[in-house]
Order: sequence, then C-alpha cells, then structure tokens
Amino acid sequence: MTDQYAELDAALERVIATARDHLAAVKAAQGRIDDDDVWQAYVALNNASYEYDERLLDAFGEVTPWDVESIDPDEADERFGVGLGGADGAEPLDPHPRVLSVRQRRDYRVPSVAALIRVAQAARRAAMPEGDEPEPVEGVGEAVLELLQAGDGSLGALDIPELEPLDGVVMLSETDAPIDLEAFDDEDSAGPFQPGPDDRLVGRLDEHPFLPDTDEADEVERAR
Repeated sequence: MTDQYAELDAALERVIATARDHLAAVKAAQGRIDDDDVWQAYVALNNASYEYDERLLDAFGEVTPWDVESIDPDEADERFGVGLGGADGAEPLDPHPRVLSVRQRRDYRVPSVAALIRVAQAARRAAMPEGDEPEPVEGVGEAVLELLQAGDGSLGALDIPELEPLDGVVMLSETDAPIDLEAFDDEDSAGPFQPGPDDRLVGRLDEHPFLPDTDEADEVERAR
C-alpha cells in the first residue's frame, strides 16, 4: 500500500508541475493562436490529470472534478495539427492560392421604433464611463448601428426581441485579393460587396428565420 501511495503522490506532483508548465507556455505565447508550446503543455497537463484521476480511483474509489480523457500526442498532432505549419513549426506546404470572401445580408423588421431605441440607448449608456450621460439615439439606423458596435460588429448582437428577422443570404466566393477598404468612399454601400470579374462563387446559403406554425401557435395560445 505504501508503494501505491507513493505512486499517487508522484502523479499529483506531475499534475502540479505540468500545470505550471502550461501556465508558463500560455504567458509566453501572449495570446498567439495555435502555439506549439501551449499545445504540448496542454497535452502533458491533460494526461497527467488523467493519470492522477485513474490512480485515485484505483486506490480509494474517488474521482477528481476533471472530466478528461488521455490524449495520444502523435495521434492528436496528426488529426488536429499544431499551429499553422504542423508539429515542426514549418511553413504550410499547401497554402490556398486565393482569398475566401464571405458576404452576408440579413434583413429585419422593426415592430416598435420606441422599444428599439430604448435598447440601443441602454447599450450606449453601458459603454460609457459611469456618471456620463450619452447623447440620445436618433432613429432606427443609429439604434441598429449602436447595437452592432456594442457587439463588436457581430450580427448576433441583433438577435433581440426588438428586431424581427427576415430572410437573409450568405455567399462564399474565391477572389484574387483581399478587400482594400481605402478604395471605397464611406458612402459607397455597393462597392465593397460587389464581386470582382474573376471571383468564383463557391456557394450560396439562403437564411429563413424560424417562425412557429400559425395553427400550432394558436393552439398554444388557446391552451393558456
């Protein structure tokens, strides 16, 4: 039993050591995506945690709160890759020759202008320092723009009851060069979305908002 305890203590020490190594790798990466050192440290921490959990279960029938599975580093590198250039950090060998361009349009109906402006005004106030009084939101266009800015440009910021989604469309194209925003005036609403003569349309996805069946909705309302 003493040997079993020693193995359990050693497994715990490996968890602590690999956790420290993982934190050090994360700090060194400074937010870089797909950093190789972070990935390797993550795998080591995961596997050390898995080993400790298994040994604790065998020794005492206890478990940790960590729901992990063992990771084979070689298999994981092959399946998921490490960084953009593979496990050895080399440059990718098969860069895509063209730029992928995603264009999206989604329309909305405004059931209540006053309600939409109230929500946008609240978002503007929340973004300002405490005690400062924001300028009033004027009009539905400014209200929607305020909500988009509050959501860092994500259309998810418009998924609110004050906006009723209508149909939308997403188009994926391949183009020769990325967009040059300086080439278009701020008032140009069509130019940035206009496909180039050599663009190749990969596919188009039509979006239809989910609307409950009218008869079913009426039955639910009557049931209330």
